[in-house]
Amino acid sequence: MSSAPAAPHERLESIDLLRGVIMILMALDHVRDFFGVPGVNPTNVATTTVALFFTRWVTHFCAPIFFLLTGTGAFLSRRRKSIGELSAFLFTRGLWMIFLELVIVRCFGLQFNIDYRVTFLEVLWALGWAMITLALLVRMPAVVSLLFGVVLVAGHNMLDGLRIAHPLWAIIHGPGFVINTPEHIVFAAYPLVPWVGVTALGYALGQLYDMTAAQRRLWLGRVGGSLIVAFIALRLINVYGDPFPWSIQRSPAFTLLSFLNTHKYPPSLLFLLMTLGPALLLLRLWDASTPRSLGPAVIVGRVPLFFFLIHFPFIHLLAVGVACARYGSAHWFFESPSLDKYPFTPPPEWGCSLAVIYLIWLAVVLALFPVCRWFAAVKARSQHRWLSYL
Repeated sequence: MSSAPAAPHERLESIDLLRGVIMILMALDHVRDFFGVPGVNPTNVATTTVALFFTRWVTHFCAPIFFLLTGTGAFLSRRRKSIGELSAFLFTRGLWMIFLELVIVRCFGLQFNIDYRVTFLEVLWALGWAMITLALLVRMPAVVSLLFGVVLVAGHNMLDGLRIAHPLWAIIHGPGFVINTPEHIVFAAYPLVPWVGVTALGYALGQLYDMTAAQRRLWLGRVGGSLIVAFIALRLINVYGDPFPWSIQRSPAFTLLSFLNTHKYPPSLLFLLMTLGPALLLLRLWDASTPRSLGPAVIVGRVPLFFFLIHFPFIHLLAVGVACARYGSAHWFFESPSLDKYPFTPPPEWGCSLAVIYLIWLAVVLALFPVCRWFAAVKARSQHRWLSYL
């Protein structure tokens, strides 16, 4: 007999689990940013190694899943909020995300300075605008969000050939410069299209959680599998869906890397098919129960923004400590004067091996987990509205 949909105030552990897993993986990428060898592009098939490529590739899943689940979480919030309350919450939380991006994360997390010589508009910036857009979409039938998301995700690569040197275009479909002067640079690394569309699709996805468990798992499996098949088929055709076609390389392994090396900035249709298809299959796999070994990831997934906000300064402080121990100074980690020296200026001969990066990542996750567990407990027992913004 099929189980009923989740109760109004019951947390869906599969969503928390998937969100927690991708947040933990995200920390790996940021540890590599601070401790990896400067100037090395892990996805350049001509120069990378298989291990380095997949270290970066696996973190590609983080942003698409986070945007998708943001939309799903918004739909599920309708169980305890009216449409008007949900719309207002999404609008104000979107503004809060943009503020966090421009002030807290940029200055006190990534760069450790407030000179604003170089500013990147990245994930929280795009997520904020996605929430503001969703504040409008929630007032319409969910099918509108579905159609809106499909058009943006499936169709935006038709605009790849356009080269428009305008700040608004950089924000919408860059990446590109919003401001580029000798004194200040603002670079839109996360163009809003199609990230806004992914969040809209996540909102439509939330409808599955009003179904019985059996129906939900059937649809998660069908849609997830279909997205993976669509990725393979379109990538093999090599005509549409990504601005950079794959090609035969020096070995079968590196040909596979070329096949998987889809474009993230902005995320191409193939990038999103490649990442969101497996995400839906994981939601189906974990829908019935949480593997015991992944229990800690559920805790992180209950406080994803909190984890995001604390992990940047923690990793940065670790890098400062290592620099002080090695060089007797760490001024480089407070200096980001140009685009190629963001979010810090690499010290001489800086960079760790991939094995050391994995060890640092493990240490970061273990160190931050007790803090996340404490904050998750605070949120669970408190009714303060401001906690919903963290």
